[in-house]
Amino acid sequence: MPTETPRIALIQFPGSNCEWESKRAAEAAGLDCDVFRWNRPPGALADYDGYIIGGGFSYQDRVRSGVVAAKEPIIKTVFDEVTARGKPLIGICNGAQVMVEAGIVPGLKAGQVEMALAPNTPDPAGRIAQFCCRWVYIRTACAPSRCIFSADYSLGEVIPIPIAHGEGRFTTRDPHVFAALKENDQIVFQYCDIDGNIDERAEICPNGAMANIAAICNPEGNAMAIMPHPERCSFLRQIPYETGGPWGEKKRAAHGDAQAQNRPGPGLAVFTAAAAALKSRVLA
Repeated sequence: MPTETPRIALIQFPGSNCEWESKRAAEAAGLDCDVFRWNRPPGALADYDGYIIGGGFSYQDRVRSGVVAAKEPIIKTVFDEVTARGKPLIGICNGAQVMVEAGIVPGLKAGQVEMALAPNTPDPAGRIAQFCCRWVYIRTACAPSRCIFSADYSLGEVIPIPIAHGEGRFTTRDPHVFAALKENDQIVFQYCDIDGNIDERAEICPNGAMANIAAICNPEGNAMAIMPHPERCSFLRQIPYETGGPWGEKKRAAHGDAQAQNRPGPGLAVFTAAAAALKSRVLA
């Protein structure tokens, strides 16, 4: 019976800047994680059990965020492994933008661009495309078992998480796409207040995303595009002391305790859920 640890390839493009945070989170969840450069032979990706496309500014976000990286041969291989072989893929921030531009999500017509991650809604002062970098709250919006990456959360669970993007507004001009997202339960996380209430105000929904969408999955549930950064809240030490709710209480209770500060944070469950799904597949 195989006992090897599942191997994850973390795709690195020119301009990526979240590789090592994501690698630490994946390894803390029990995965082997290799940083896989964009200019390596794409066929080598077939040897991996799953994939991460991390955050940053691939190709300087030229034209629009993620679009140049989405055309790289390496993404064609990832697309094939995810859609044909069911391997898990998470795209975080810039990685989410790449997934949308590659037609991996929402995946109603795989390979077609059906949504956009548009510039953030202008702030109250009227400034456009503002880069927003702060902590927000999101809640689990789908049945936990609906998506590989949400399986370790409970329905409606609220977690604090940081965002850092200028183009993060999930939107579409096609009402049929939005209707399908709701009907298929593909909205995985939504921006909310500390009590889990959905509110479209900028204080709650920082980029103006339709239906407060923070993450969506493909119809099969093995690929998720998420704009907030779970790798940046995977350890308790990363949580601000002023955070509200249960996670803030845990953070303040761990003050002065280095061992406690290294315990899992709210974002680690994204990676542990994927690890559990992969290990069950590897050991089957």
